[in-house]
Amino acid sequence: MAPPNFSGTWNMVSNENFERYMQSLDIDIFTRNLAKFVKPQKVIEQDGDNFVIRTLSNIRNYRVQFTLGREFDEDLKGLDNRKCKSVVTCDNGRLVCVQKGEKKNRGWIHWLDGDHLHLELRCEDQVCRQVYRRVQEAC
Repeated sequence: MAPPNFSGTWNMVSNENFERYMQSLDIDIFTRNLAKFVKPQKVIEQDGDNFVIRTLSNIRNYRVQFTLGREFDEDLKGLDNRKCKSVVTCDNGRLVCVQKGEKKNRGWIHWLDGDHLHLELRCEDQVCRQVYRRVQEAC
């Protein structure tokens, strides 16, 4: 089953439990305090099973590129500065990423609900839930 079309530009509208999620990643207090006030934008480019997801903010940007079902080396430089082996699959229309590294139970899930993009971030015993709204394009 092919994944739904995630392509688009998405602005953050809510961010629940981000502080505790960052703590579980051992992110320093200075960075956590800055990140609490950031409302990032996601830009997703999808071509079949190939994805590029960019997370953009005025503090730092992050880019991940992957093909569904293929394990890849993910460098989380600029986030928590760790490296891990990641694999993203499509499960019932959701993008499910498992990140294997020094932190347990790490990964994320993206899914669509109308014009909202949901993101659930997991690390150890913490879950952060974010919601993004599709940016309306000019006609």
